[in-house]
Amino acid sequence: MDFALFSHIPWPEEHTPKALFSDLLEQAVVGEELGFKAIWLAEHHFTRYGLGASSLVIASNIAARTDKIRLGTAVLIPPLHHPVRLAEDTATLDILSDGRLDVGFGRGASSSEYGNFGIDHVESQARYRETIQMVETLWTTRDCTFEGDYYSSQHLNLVPTPLQQPHPPVYVAATRSAESLDFVASTGRRLIIGVVLNTEEAMDLLQRFLDQAQSSGHAATPSDVPFFRYFYVAETEEQAHRDAREALNWTLDINTWRREFAVGSEVYESIDNYRNRRTELPPSYEYLAEHRAFIGTPDQCAAKIQTLHDAGVRYFGCNFAFGGLDQKKQLRSMELFAREVMPRFSDR
Repeated sequence: MDFALFSHIPWPEEHTPKALFSDLLEQAVVGEELGFKAIWLAEHHFTRYGLGASSLVIASNIAARTDKIRLGTAVLIPPLHHPVRLAEDTATLDILSDGRLDVGFGRGASSSEYGNFGIDHVESQARYRETIQMVETLWTTRDCTFEGDYYSSQHLNLVPTPLQQPHPPVYVAATRSAESLDFVASTGRRLIIGVVLNTEEAMDLLQRFLDQAQSSGHAATPSDVPFFRYFYVAETEEQAHRDAREALNWTLDINTWRREFAVGSEVYESIDNYRNRRTELPPSYEYLAEHRAFIGTPDQCAAKIQTLHDAGVRYFGCNFAFGGLDQKKQLRSMELFAREVMPRFSDR
């Protein structure tokens, strides 16, 4: 079984971007030493929910400091990029990382990201499909001519082309949209499952993907699907919940708050003011710890992973870096996981 790291690089008010980027780089280096297969980064814009606006730049910095750990995007938001530039940047990173890039695409969940870029969110599904198709075509086709509804090229040759052939592995997120799931399953692409669904719903999504892929004539197995969860492990259950509670609550609060904005953002407002004025609460910490996060002792976390393993999952991703959790606690949790949990699945 393979294990990976995931971060959307959250930015609580008491932290600085510089410090958080430094922490992320340390997590990547330590993660490689501990045997994690990859580190996946999310793209977000105009929000404290995540500092990954330039996730490929961040991944390039990680590539320069590591040798083996793969670099994943979970996810890039194709409609917010020109496909030619996106193809160039990903191909360049693939070369600089010596072929360690995994490219995950998704539509994103925040309408403000589209609004602030001046893109109609109604067009997101069509733009996202077209951009992915054009990027893949540019990666692999000499003298490329592409005609789409939003973009076109005539006799274009991408420089450089990716190191991995025919191109880096492509993953596509399909969290709630039936259209997105159909796009992934019917075209033979790989699904990626993020942290925002409850585990039961995520497992249902995985099964629907497998069924639709098979109906479309494509071979797909659960082992092809990276499966991500909020994750924190400690020596005792009490300590795990004590350490994780505030950080996970912040994550849910900021994610709920940022969705209020069609344009603009919450960045320079106080989350405490938002908490005092809101009229509807997000799910409780207890609910999230039960249904969306793996938090507890090594035995408890291993038991939850075993349930996924029994269902065929072979690629599990840990989001240790949520809500501004103290760096020392994140690293201690990563090390405990690598020492006490990963070995239980090393020969499976």
